This record gives sequence, C-alpha cells and structure tokens, in this order.
Amino acid sequence: MTMARVLRLGGRASKLSLVQANLASEALSAIGIATEFVPITTQGDRDRTSSLRVIGGQGVFVRAVEQALLDRDIDIAVHSAKDVPPAIAEGTSLAAYLPRGDVRDGLVSRDGVGLLDLAEDARVGTGSRRRAAQLLRLRPDLDVADIRGNVDTRIRKVEEREYDAVVVAAAGLQRLGQRASELIPIDLIMPSPGQGALVVQCRVEDAAQVATANHAPTSQAVSAERAMLRALGAGCSLPLAALGGVRGGEVLLAGRLLSRDGSERIEIQRSGDDPNSVGAEVAETLLERGGERLMEADAGS
Repeated sequence: MTMARVLRLGGRASKLSLVQANLASEALSAIGIATEFVPITTQGDRDRTSSLRVIGGQGVFVRAVEQALLDRDIDIAVHSAKDVPPAIAEGTSLAAYLPRGDVRDGLVSRDGVGLLDLAEDARVGTGSRRRAAQLLRLRPDLDVADIRGNVDTRIRKVEEREYDAVVVAAAGLQRLGQRASELIPIDLIMPSPGQGALVVQCRVEDAAQVATANHAPTSQAVSAERAMLRALGAGCSLPLAALGGVRGGEVLLAGRLLSRDGSERIEIQRSGDDPNSVGAEVAETLLERGGERLMEADAGS
C-alpha cells in the first residue's frame, strides 16, 4: 500500500454504507490516508426478500467485499462490525475500529409508542433471532415477524401498515438522520456482538499502517464480544447477545444466550486484562450454565 496515492475503500452499495464509508474516510484522512469509495453489491443486497438465515446468515453482507479485497479490486474495506463473521478471510486483518456509536436497538413504531406500550398482538418486524427472542421474552403477546430490506424500506413498511413497528440498530438510524420512537434499554434488549461499531479491514501487509486509526477502547470491547462468538462455535444458532466495555484498564463483557422463543435466558458477566480470554471465559460459562443444553435441544428440534 502506497500512502501517496488515493486508496480504494470498498463497502456495500447502500445509503448507510456510504455514510459509514465517509466516517471511515475521515478517520483515515486524519492519519494521512486518502480514499475513494468503491460500492460493492453483496448477496444480501441482491436478495432482499429471502431470510438472511437462508441466504448465508452472518457474513452475507461481507463476503463479496472481502473477495474484492483479496482480488485487489479494492485496497481497504469498511464494515458494520456486527456483520463480520467470527472467522475472516485468510490474508486479511480487522486493522482499525472507529469510535463506537450507539450500541442500543431502536424501535420505530407507527404511533410513536415504546416497546412496552405497543398494543397486544402488535406486529413487530426484525430479521434478527437475537432481537426476536428478547422481544418475545419481554412481550410474548407480540407477533414478531421476519423482515428484510434496508433501514428506509423497513420504516416505510411501518408507515404503510405492513408492520406496527420495527426494531433496528440505533446507530444505523442515527447515521441516516432517522429518529427512533424509543431507544431500547440494554437491560431489556442486549445488542449483537459488534453492534454500533465500524471496522476497517485490509490485507495483512497493510495492517500496521491502517492500525494507526484504531480506537483502542472500541477494539478491545468488540474483540471480547467476537472472541465469545468464536468460542461458542459455528454450531451455535441460538439467539446470542453481547456487550463489552473498558473500565480502569480492564475489559468487561456481558454475554446473553436465549432459547428461540425467549422463554429461557442465560447471562454471564466477566472481566480481565485480555479481550480474547474474557470472551472465551464468558462463552465457556454460558455453556456450563445451561447453554450446552439449550444448543442440544435446539439442534434436535
């Protein structure tokens, strides 16, 4: 990578991705790296009707961008950290996390009411098992339904009365200048690993230069969350939530595992010096405290 030239910054071909690319471009510009945006259409962008679980699950918005990086069609890439699967493409590095945005989920309702005030049997759209399980735990009366499309599309479906409300990442709403009816407290709905964070991926030979833009507290927090995800393994399809942080030099991590209907929930908190160790410890304890039983029951259902 030569710093004297303008680098090709790849990302999804969406309005939100362009906003996120601009944020990454500003952070890289501050360390002397000039960029130009290269939009890349992913499988998740091409197929906007099938469930994400059907067309590839986590990583469906990342793989095409990673491949462009490996093929040298782009020089660096920006992702929503929550979309990046635990294992990234060999030969690449998640070199720099930007300062994290709002980690919460946002509810957008047609009548402007909050989650606990939605009418009985209200239809709430989400494409996330994690959100669905936590919604059902709080409000088992709700009709929680799958939904696809970008943020604007989901909000339009509420306005057109296809849904009474949708739940989306608050950071995405805020980056697009949209307002949530309610920012849902973390104790009610814990976020996805990496939610609210943007990460710059590059080839390993360029990592040292890009890493100058890294925001250490965000990197440590999200690294712990991702370590928990890795330790639970690819076989875990249960709803999973996590939130890391840094306080007094220590990495803190809360992890939450739920049954699909939200009727069972296991939550563990740990702290330590090393993000990877903390993440692995939370995962191990989740399994010991009933997570393994939940996974076995889920696999047999």
